[in-house]
Amino acid sequence: MALIDVFAWVVLLVGLGAVVAVFVALGMLPGRVARRRGHPWAEAVAVGGWATLICGFVFWPLVLVWAYVDVPARRGGDA
Repeated sequence: MALIDVFAWVVLLVGLGAVVAVFVALGMLPGRVARRRGHPWAEAVAVGGWATLICGFVFWPLVLVWAYVDVPARRGGDA
């Protein structure tokens, strides 16, 4: 095995590791944002972040926006 082959395998493994790290970071991001901001449905946001990322990434930005949405406080006396 030539030195260039070893270098190619190292680059391939480092690239694969970087892709996995970015995927995990993106999957965790909406849940972490929601928990940090005290979102009432933080666990649902976390599950939504992973589910949408695994199933095609299309709605992942929507879940990220949902993590930043503040729920308005209830007014007293409105029933």
